[in-house]
Amino acid sequence: MNKLQEITIKVPEEIAQAYREASDIEKQQIELKFSTLMKLKINSIQTEKVDTLGQLMDDISRKAIARGLTPEILEEILNQ
Repeated sequence: MNKLQEITIKVPEEIAQAYREASDIEKQQIELKFSTLMKLKINSIQTEKVDTLGQLMDDISRKAIARGLTPEILEEILNQ
């Protein structure tokens, strides 16, 4: 498991008060839910980056083919 680190976030006053009054188990559940939410966000961002890279590579490939690059020419270039 990853080492846990403490962070500080700003929330409305009533949220802060409710958290301070929560039991230890409730706090652990909140922390787990927040961690899960952030992991989903990170995964979503990474997926978007991969999708964007894939689209960029597809665009470059289409342009190269339109300019006459063939698999044979590419192989010859790579073997030089």
